[in-house]
Amino acid sequence: MGWKSNQVQRLSVGLLTLFIIASLDASQNSVNQSIKKHQSTFENVAMDIWDLAEVGYQEYKSSEILINVLKKNGFKITNGVADIPTAFIAEYSNDGPVIGILGEYDALPGVMQTSSPFKETRADRIAGHACGHHMFGAASAWAAVTIKEWIEKTNTPGTIRFYGTPAEEGGSGKVYMVREGLFKDVDVALHWHPGSVNHANPRTSNSNKSAKFTFKGISAHAAGSPEKGRSALDGVESMNMMVNLMREHIPQESRIHYVITKGGLAPNVVPDIAEVYYYIRHPKMQMVDALFKRVVKTAEGAAMGTETSMTYEVMHGNYSLLPNDSIQQVMYEKLTQRGGVSYNREEQKYAEEIYETLVSPSGVIGDQENVLPYRQTHGYGSTDVGDVSWVVPTGGIRIATWVPGTASHSWQAVAIGGTSIGLKGTKLAAEVLSDTAIELLVNPSTIDAAKQELQNRVGKEFVYAPLLGNRKPPLDYRK
Repeated sequence: MGWKSNQVQRLSVGLLTLFIIASLDASQNSVNQSIKKHQSTFENVAMDIWDLAEVGYQEYKSSEILINVLKKNGFKITNGVADIPTAFIAEYSNDGPVIGILGEYDALPGVMQTSSPFKETRADRIAGHACGHHMFGAASAWAAVTIKEWIEKTNTPGTIRFYGTPAEEGGSGKVYMVREGLFKDVDVALHWHPGSVNHANPRTSNSNKSAKFTFKGISAHAAGSPEKGRSALDGVESMNMMVNLMREHIPQESRIHYVITKGGLAPNVVPDIAEVYYYIRHPKMQMVDALFKRVVKTAEGAAMGTETSMTYEVMHGNYSLLPNDSIQQVMYEKLTQRGGVSYNREEQKYAEEIYETLVSPSGVIGDQENVLPYRQTHGYGSTDVGDVSWVVPTGGIRIATWVPGTASHSWQAVAIGGTSIGLKGTKLAAEVLSDTAIELLVNPSTIDAAKQELQNRVGKEFVYAPLLGNRKPPLDYRK
C-alpha cells in the first residue's frame, strides 16, 4: 500500500507540475501575441513622444498620445489627477489585486539631438529625451494593454492601472500623486527604466530635495555709482562659495549640485535679482533634510553679508528607492527567461559609431545581450518612484535601450532612443512587465509576501510625509 501511495503521490505532483508549466507557456504565448499585435502602435507612440520632447508639466501632447491609445484599448481614463493637467490614470478592472504600472514621458531641457551617431543638435527643440522617458511611457502602456488582454482572455481576477506620471526630472510628479492617496489601494507597483544594461536588482537610490534661492538687491551703474548698488549676484556667488566650503564637512555619500538660473543681463548694471537652483542628495531622507537646512543657512548668511534679501522655494523632494526582494526575484526570473537585446548588422554598425563618441564607457558592445547577476545595488541618482516604493510594494527593471557604456542625460542617450536599438529595449521592457504582472495575478501569495516585506522594512511607526511638504505642484518650473 505504501508503494502504491507513493506512486500516486508522485503522479499527482508530476501532473500538477505539467499543468503549471503548460499554464505558464500559455500565458507567455498570450503575452507574445499581444506584444506583436500592438508592436507598431507602441513603437510609433515612443517615437512620437521622442520627437515632441516635452519638458516636465508641459507634456500635454505626450500625455494625450498615451491617453488616446489606452482609451482606444478599453481603459477608463481619469484626467488631471493630483491637480496636475498632464497626470492621469488609466484602468481596466476585473476585480482582484490591483497592479500599478508607472509610466513617464518628460524630456530634459538643453539636450537637443537628432538620431545621428554623431553630435547633431536640433534647432527646433528646447529639450531631448536624454533619460529615455518616451520609451518608459510607451513600454509601460504597451504592457498595460497586454496584461488587460490576458485578464480578458483568461477571466482572471485582477485590475491593471496605468499611472501617467509627468515631470519625473525635478518635478516630483509621482510625489503629489502619492500625497493625494492615489496609490492607497494598489497591491503592487511595477516600473522600469531605460539604461545601457539589463538587470532586475533590488536597487536603492539617493533621496533628493531641491530649491530655487532668489536674491534681491539694488541696481546701479556698475562704474558710475557702484556704491549705490547691492548686487543680488554677489549674494548668489557668496552662497555658492559657502556651500562649496561646506562640501568638506558633509557625509561622503552626499551630492550637491547647482546652476545659476538668473545673474543679470549686462556687466555694467549691478543686478538687482539673481537666482540659483540647488539639488541636495543623500541615501537617507533625514540627512537630506539636515543638509538642506545647512544650505539654507548659507543663503541667509550670504544675504546678510551682501545686504540683499533672500527667499527660497522648495521645488521637489524624493524619497530613496525601497527595494522589495519578493517582487524583484520574480522580475529577475522573467527578465532572465526573456534574455537581453541583440543587434542586427545595421544596428551593430550604428552602435560601433556611437561607442567611439563615449567618454570612459563602463561597458562594451555585447553586454546588452546579457542579464546582470542578481544583487543589491545603489544608484546615486534620484527618482520620484522612491515615494511610491515606501507606500506600495514596488519592483523595477533596467533594460538596455542604449549602447553599453552610454551615460544617461547625454546627447548619445537622446540619439539612440530615436533608433531601432531603443525600440528593441522598449519591447523587452513591455514583455517583462507583462510577464511579471501575470505571474503575480496567478500567484497572489507573492503579493502577500511583498506586502509583508514592505511592512517589515518601513516599520510599524512609519507615516508617509513628503519631503516637499504641502506645496502645490510647480507647474511652471520648466518655463
